[in-house]
Amino acid sequence: MRPNKSPQEQEALARRRAERIVQVQSGLLTATEAARRLGVSRKTYYQWERRALGGMIEALQDKEGGRPPRPQDPQKEGLRKRVEDLEAQQRVRDQVDRIRTVLDEAKSSAQKK
Repeated sequence: MRPNKSPQEQEALARRRAERIVQVQSGLLTATEAARRLGVSRKTYYQWERRALGGMIEALQDKEGGRPPRPQDPQKEGLRKRVEDLEAQQRVRDQVDRIRTVLDEAKSSAQKK
């Protein structure tokens, strides 16, 4: 993110990126075309896509209610938190892979028709 952009400009840019990702996932654009329209490489486009899909999955997960318990042992709590974070990251990666598989199957099914 470039610091010289206003929050409104940053949001507008993020929305354009999201729009292109949705278009690619819907089969309306290729990743190459989306990257070209955004003025980035395909590699950068795919990095954005992975972050976007991961963020969407994380945002849609149920969250625990209430106040978190106070840590008993700061070192153990830090390690527990790190393990939770790593497990969450792995779940997101697994879900992104599942989404890609479903989308690929849907695209190939649509192309056969």
